[in-house]
Amino acid sequence: MSAAALLEVSKATASVLSGARPGPAALATVIGRAGSAPQALGARLLLFGDGTMIGTVGGGAIEAQVLDACRQTLKDGRTRRIEAHLVRDLGMCCGGAMEVFVEHLQSAERLILVGAGHVAQAIAPLAMNVGFRLVVVDDREELLEHPAFAGATCLAYDVDELESALGEGEASDHLVILTRDHQRDQVALTGLLRRSYRYLGMIGSRRKVHTVIARVLRREEELGRARPDLSRVRAPIGLALGGRTPAEIAVSVIAELVALRHGGSGQSMSVIEEAQAAAERRSGPVVPAASGDPAPSAGS
Repeated sequence: MSAAALLEVSKATASVLSGARPGPAALATVIGRAGSAPQALGARLLLFGDGTMIGTVGGGAIEAQVLDACRQTLKDGRTRRIEAHLVRDLGMCCGGAMEVFVEHLQSAERLILVGAGHVAQAIAPLAMNVGFRLVVVDDREELLEHPAFAGATCLAYDVDELESALGEGEASDHLVILTRDHQRDQVALTGLLRRSYRYLGMIGSRRKVHTVIARVLRREEELGRARPDLSRVRAPIGLALGGRTPAEIAVSVIAELVALRHGGSGQSMSVIEEAQAAAERRSGPVVPAASGDPAPSAGS
């Protein structure tokens, strides 16, 4: 594979991972080669969901098999390894064998914070540390300059300008509303409800949530629109950890997002009682020593 071709694949791969080019994509890399084979180790092919292909792993029957594997990876997100003897398995005349690794590429999911106050400043570094591409939207430009947002995309827009600020939504977007007042939260929620998203949450007390949701539904009814789907909306945001400071709230919010990403329950993982019960089944319960008798030693 020429240096120019490899550079083209590398640039396209970087654009997918950075979010500059919509994914997903499947990347096939030649990781094994024996005898006469059409491509060298390290040759790469990148396939997008729309059929666009960049690079090659050799053409012919082996590339057709790799492309089939790439299409399956685009569907299910699983990595694959293809091993083929080019004559015996594929009827090619090269006479060698190849091994190709296929992986799923997708950019980091976006976390969009609507509001740049104390809680957003606490959430930001945790979000980037767990792999989110962070976007922060607030009309107060001085807050967007906070060091916590270094590395984030900062957009100086108010809540009634979110459509202009964010453009078309992504199905994997995580949207968190934490503006400086209830009215802005309501406007933001109304505007974001009909976007594509994986998570939409709003900070606030139970009373605030009841009030805002009632107003949003009443407003939609007044406009003659169908009620929006609230099944994936979280409010208040975060897991019930009991914390109240911005830092503690940030931990609970990121914990909820990580649980959503991995399908976790958010419950304690401790298995002490289970382990103790298993140990007692193996060795029997510990019998206390009789009064006055010495306790049994470890070797008894």
